[in-house]
Amino acid sequence: MKMPASPQSGDFVRVRTRRWLVEGEGSAGDGLTTLRLACVDDDAQGETIEVLWDAELDGSVLRDEGWATVAKFGTDDPSVFSAYLRSLRWNTATAADRNLFQAPFRAGIHQDAYQLLPLRKALRLPRVNLLIADDVGAGKTVEAGLVLREMLLRRRIDLVLVAAPAGMVRQWQDELEAKFGLSFTLVDREHLATLRRERGYTVNPWASGSRFVISHSLMADETYVGGLRDVLSNFRARALFILDEAHHAAPASGSRYAIDSQFTRAVRGLAERFEHRLFLSATPHNGHSNSFSSLLEILDPQRFTRGVPVRPGELDAVMVRRLKSDLRHFGEKFPERVVEPIAIGGLPNDAPELLLSRKLAEYGEVIRARAANLTPREAGYVRLTFVGLQQRLLSSIAAFAKTLEVHRKGLLRADIAGSAAGAEAFVHGGAEIEDESTDETDVEKLIQEEEDQAAEAAGAIAAGVTDLALVDEMLEIARKHAHRPDARIGRLAEWVRANMAPDGRWNDRRLILFTEYEDSRRWLEKRLAEALDDLQPDDRISSFTGATPLVRREDLKRRFNADPAKDPLRILICTDAAREGINLQRRCHDLIHLDLPWNPAHW
Repeated sequence: MKMPASPQSGDFVRVRTRRWLVEGEGSAGDGLTTLRLACVDDDAQGETIEVLWDAELDGSVLRDEGWATVAKFGTDDPSVFSAYLRSLRWNTATAADRNLFQAPFRAGIHQDAYQLLPLRKALRLPRVNLLIADDVGAGKTVEAGLVLREMLLRRRIDLVLVAAPAGMVRQWQDELEAKFGLSFTLVDREHLATLRRERGYTVNPWASGSRFVISHSLMADETYVGGLRDVLSNFRARALFILDEAHHAAPASGSRYAIDSQFTRAVRGLAERFEHRLFLSATPHNGHSNSFSSLLEILDPQRFTRGVPVRPGELDAVMVRRLKSDLRHFGEKFPERVVEPIAIGGLPNDAPELLLSRKLAEYGEVIRARAANLTPREAGYVRLTFVGLQQRLLSSIAAFAKTLEVHRKGLLRADIAGSAAGAEAFVHGGAEIEDESTDETDVEKLIQEEEDQAAEAAGAIAAGVTDLALVDEMLEIARKHAHRPDARIGRLAEWVRANMAPDGRWNDRRLILFTEYEDSRRWLEKRLAEALDDLQPDDRISSFTGATPLVRREDLKRRFNADPAKDPLRILICTDAAREGINLQRRCHDLIHLDLPWNPAHW
């Protein structure tokens, strides 16, 4: 077989069904030629490979022989030639032209003008260290995708890592492929096992491609990120790190130096190795200036330092922040969010929720008096205990009963100092527990354990409250009513019947019910199904929690966004797992929050 002629540097070749630019040549000995190629096709532009040219079965050199037929059949119409000229200009944009965007024309999306601002700001930065902090629903994923696509087209990056919460990694993977034609590899337990089975146990998963997605919960696991550090070395030029829900990387403490969680340390250790960083968060500021400056230091350590106040002029250069109200002012159309309180009145004076509320307020006065004799730190732990009890009572009696059980056990513990240390460990290390888990299906379980540990540890500090009569009274009432419906269940069932099944048959309307606690979620699902038993709710109600397996999460999202005529699902009960970036809005415009509004100032 006659070998194809060896191309030279600067030639274009077709290899493995794609077009490539020859960037360099070499020799493998025995007269064999190696080539370093860079892809010029849209779906993999900028990717590089090295091939043994003589061994490529479909290798061919692309010769430009079209000049011989120029004007053979006449000239183009001026409008056609004008369109060709414009497309030629768009396709020949260079990294030096910061005002000529290519990404908007290479994306299969409907985009709004305001979504181009992050792209414009990114191209004016020598390194793309940018925080996109637009409001929820403003399209941060699209804005990040535009920046990513433009950087690839301009060949400013050749390695991309997207880190997102576990429930959103599939969504990122799907949207980047569907909207921007970019394929990303999901690095998880299954992917690592497959690579080891096919290529050996010592294979580095990060050397098998150039575009990856990983969940937050795996970023602190050396099994997954050890190979990534090897690929990045101390600093990797032309590498981009996209961190979704970046506020999770901010230290939770408001102390002077903002103590890092394990996830914070993991992100800090990786981010500094990337040349470019793109952070996304609708809530970047947690109320503590030191924590916010620490997050900005991870983003851009040349501009910001933890503990040093952030000046507005410095922030403007690296941050894009628009609320929906701001965008409406400039003519953008966003649906108005209408918040309507559902008032429930006429309850008897001995209703369990009212009775427990009064007794908890009385108990608050007791431990407030006790806290006055404690040190500020111990008083803070006592406050943490009571705040937790308030929150759970305003969620459901079921959640309150469980926490009160643990709280009572804490009151019986004698070792106050040891319990204080336990509470301190919770306050400083609570944010780490989810990130330490390598099993993504156990997140909700760990969150529940955090709540129990907090109540027990802080409750033990209040061990000076020797009179348990009030606690026992509350516990007796809570145990009795923990598995019964309350007035909210009745009102909710009435609303569902009136709006979703007015004639005794389900219509196309869909509803999201939200509660912060897993105990409340389980109670709500059972009691609501009982209240709607005559409507056969078995296939109409489902749940979305942190313990929901990833495959089932995707199935629930698909079902909830599907045509109501084709899928019976109507009510989705969600916990915190569904609040960050999960797209459930396609077929739903009703959301009812089960937990009552709560203000920590009223402890």
